[in-house]
Order: sequence, then C-alpha cells, then structure tokens
Amino acid sequence: MVDSEIRDERESIVRRHMEAENVHDFDAVMDTFSSPRYELIATDRIHDGEEAVRDYFKETRSAFPDQRNELISLRHADDAVIVEFWLLGTHKGTLMGIEPTGREFRCRMTAFFIFEGAKLVCERVYFDSATILRQLTQ
Repeated sequence: MVDSEIRDERESIVRRHMEAENVHDFDAVMDTFSSPRYELIATDRIHDGEEAVRDYFKETRSAFPDQRNELISLRHADDAVIVEFWLLGTHKGTLMGIEPTGREFRCRMTAFFIFEGAKLVCERVYFDSATILRQLTQ
C-alpha cells in the first residue's frame, strides 16, 4: 500500500506533466521524469531517453501543433497513476508518412504513469490508432 504523501506527490507530478504537455513546455515535461520514457502501445514505439523523447515531441507537435489533453479521470495503483483522458489535435503536418489533412481528431486514451517510489520512470499510453486515422482521413 502506498502512503498518502507519496500518492499526493505522484498525482502532483502527473498533473504538472500533463499541463506542461498542453502548453508544449517540454523542458518542464522532462523535469517530471527521473529518466524520460514514453511507450506508445498502439504504434509499438518506445521513446527512451531525453533525446528520443524530444524527437517524439518534435514529430508529433509538427503534425499536430495544437495537440492537447483533457483529463477525464485519475486513479492510483501501487506503482502507478492511471489517467484516462481525451487527446485532441488538428493534423497540420506529416506524421509517419501521412500527409496533413487539416482535420481534427479526438481520441479517448489511457496512460499509465509508472513510478519507482516518487520518481516517474515511464508514461505508457494505450489508444486505438484506427480511431485517430478514421477521423483524419474521412
């Protein structure tokens, strides 16, 4: 069982992390990690280390310059904070070979923010890529 002080600290880190992503303050996002790592399950891509994560931000925010999240719910587990959220954006740049369509997407997602004690070590994101692709191409 995780004590309430660690739970509160973890939740604060996750909220700062998500807000920093919304305003594209990637230095602040990096500061929330002990070592930056994103695992995107739907695309089978792992971005491990600061350089790889910054490249991920550059790629995705070039494609979706207004990308942002809207928190739906937040829950605690023994080694994680689990967040359900909407991810939104407008396709204005090439992403993984897909030319920009100018269309918006809205996709419900779940992220596991994995912790070792009070240190964030990974954001593991689950989503349905077909939901996004369908909205961008139809």
